Amino acid sequence: MKHVFRALLICAICVLGYMCVTSITSVIEFDKARELRETAIKKNLIEIRKAQIEYQKVKGVFCANTDTLVDFILNGKLPVVLKEGTLTDEQLKNGLTEEKALKIVKKGNMKEIIKNGLEGFRRDTSYVNVYETLFAEQYSREDIPNLMIIPYSNNEKFLMDTARITNYNTGYVLPLFEACAPYDSYLGDLDHQQLVNLKDYQTKLERYCGLKVGSVTESNNHAGNWE
Repeated sequence: MKHVFRALLICAICVLGYMCVTSITSVIEFDKARELRETAIKKNLIEIRKAQIEYQKVKGVFCANTDTLVDFILNGKLPVVLKEGTLTDEQLKNGLTEEKALKIVKKGNMKEIIKNGLEGFRRDTSYVNVYETLFAEQYSREDIPNLMIIPYSNNEKFLMDTARITNYNTGYVLPLFEACAPYDSYLGDLDHQQLVNLKDYQTKLERYCGLKVGSVTESNNHAGNWE
């Protein structure tokens, strides 16, 4: 009887040991795969953020549509201002501003230009292509649409949203955007229990279950939730 009990005990220990090793291995493999995938996703989100910031500079609002953002990257233009000459402290004290100086120069009245000391003052605006300026070194034109696809997903696009919040003290309206990749989109084919545990952990901490840049509920300087 003692031998039987001992044999059963050894079997139980072996089973428990196997289960512990399997559990630990499962966590390690899940975390390793998650890290690899999130590295690629973060890169895309950073590029989306870069494009959104330039879009907002040109349009005054952020873009809520991935196709529109792709078109902006490939075909959009960015203004580049050539500046020659600066206003002196004395000119500024006399009430001259960049805007006023530019108006005087644009009129072309040399008497007024000389009177205000603006002979060398010049502001010319030219336009450059968004893709050629910001993306051509790293991506071909064919690669740009893929920036909107969540890596390791089933060709799912990043979730994009925009909003505006108003400071009621100043009346200033602040445009916001966010681009998101939920865990389910890029971790769904991995260990189900590990994914459930991760989502439960994030939910308890009141964090987004996935990766994202920006926010449509608060101003966070377009930061990624991993930064």
